[in-house]
Amino acid sequence: MKKNVIILAFALGLMHANAQTETNASKNYNKWSVEVAGGLSYSQRPMSEGISADIPKSYVADLGVRYMFNNKFGLKADVGYNNFMNNGPAADFGSQYYRADLQGVANLGHIMDFQSFTNTVGLLAHAGFGVGRVVSNKDFMDKTANFIAGVTGQIRLSNRLALTGDFSTIYNALQDHTFDGQSLTGTRGVSGLVFNATAGLQIYLGKNTKHADWIVISPDATDLSALENKLSNLENTISKIPAKEVIVEKQINNTPIVSDKDVVKEMINDKYYSVYFDFNKSTPIENSTAAIDVVLTYLRKNPSASLDIIGHADQVGSAEYNDKLSNARAENVKKILTQAGISSSRLNVVPGGADASIDKNSEEARRLARRVTFKTK
Repeated sequence: MKKNVIILAFALGLMHANAQTETNASKNYNKWSVEVAGGLSYSQRPMSEGISADIPKSYVADLGVRYMFNNKFGLKADVGYNNFMNNGPAADFGSQYYRADLQGVANLGHIMDFQSFTNTVGLLAHAGFGVGRVVSNKDFMDKTANFIAGVTGQIRLSNRLALTGDFSTIYNALQDHTFDGQSLTGTRGVSGLVFNATAGLQIYLGKNTKHADWIVISPDATDLSALENKLSNLENTISKIPAKEVIVEKQINNTPIVSDKDVVKEMINDKYYSVYFDFNKSTPIENSTAAIDVVLTYLRKNPSASLDIIGHADQVGSAEYNDKLSNARAENVKKILTQAGISSSRLNVVPGGADASIDKNSEEARRLARRVTFKTK
């Protein structure tokens, strides 16, 4: 019996350590997105003397497709259209700039650990090379090469949609004419400089719930499905153990010592069974249902037992907010138990607030802090 309990405790410890880690990374999140944006454009150079582009009249439209290799790095292919118009009564001109680029993408939000304080705001960086064409009403056409770099702010509206704001800089090479078409540049080197400021949408594609932009993956994340299956079997076994288990040990002189011990109660009170939550959420994650089942089985087998349901939060946010969040988590677990037939009079909600015993600077530790524990009486 003791051997089985030790094995179960070890397995549960592993489960808790990975309770809020996204596993089987290649299958658990979407990688593709379509991005559309539009906004203002400014061609700083080359321009003829005394001529400049009008920002309200000059605009840009962009369409891209992005693929993320993981939650930090990816590639984007995009095409863009810029229309430049003259500013004021100077010589009239209108130029169009068409381009296509392949860019690398870095998820700065994850790299800089934005998820420690928000799951709504993100930041991407992108840079790459491409080709383009400048066409003017002055009857010239330049084929160009370009380097583009920029940053994209994100606001997640849902698991399928994010609002974006982007600022990009484009350097053109091989541009023979000024953007207004009035004169030659006199150089074949890097002469063109364009600034784009756009707002747009990112549309996430795929069958999974979340996209790579917003998923959190532990550096040592592995596929725990085999462990979880074994754990489920062990939990089913332990839930069938009588509440009062007689454990017999033999001393050296072979004299039996009998002790009356409530094994399941001790494991519940020692926090081997805990319910975990995602950041800023009060609904238990799917992996935590097994722990609720064990507690529910114990309460059904022990109708005189009562239970403290203790909610916890990580240390991100104000103390007042974390008190409310920990209470909401405990209340939701209580609701699950009452809906399963346990009288609410046997269940006591305790808002534990932020768990100060956990290192708030560790992402993994913060995941373990977002939980509900139990104490039977």
